[in-house]
Amino acid sequence: MVGQHKLWHVALTVAGAPHDDDAVRTAMLRLRDEHAFLHSLRYDVDRAEICYWEQASEMLDVAAMAMRVWGEHRGSAGLPRWDVVGLEVLDQPTYHLRTPMGETFDDPDAGMVAPTPVHF
Repeated sequence: MVGQHKLWHVALTVAGAPHDDDAVRTAMLRLRDEHAFLHSLRYDVDRAEICYWEQASEMLDVAAMAMRVWGEHRGSAGLPRWDVVGLEVLDQPTYHLRTPMGETFDDPDAGMVAPTPVHF
């Protein structure tokens, strides 16, 4: 499968020192506007999780890009200076196998709806 692009589902979790709730929510909204294919944003005063689709030929490439997402948007979106504490990367078929029916965001090409940040 090398060289052939696949869709990968990414769940990235970051955590750190507590920040103002409204400031975190506002930063998450800016991140939503800056980063393509986000479909889930969850946050609290000391952590956040973003889920999105990425396209690449290798899972290792997706993981490397995911590890940089928070830091690359920190300044422009006003994100807290939190560290990555969790990363899950699944190919699209595996994501569908692990996600209960009716709870999946299963068609990343069907037109994006801007997600609203919600609390954990």
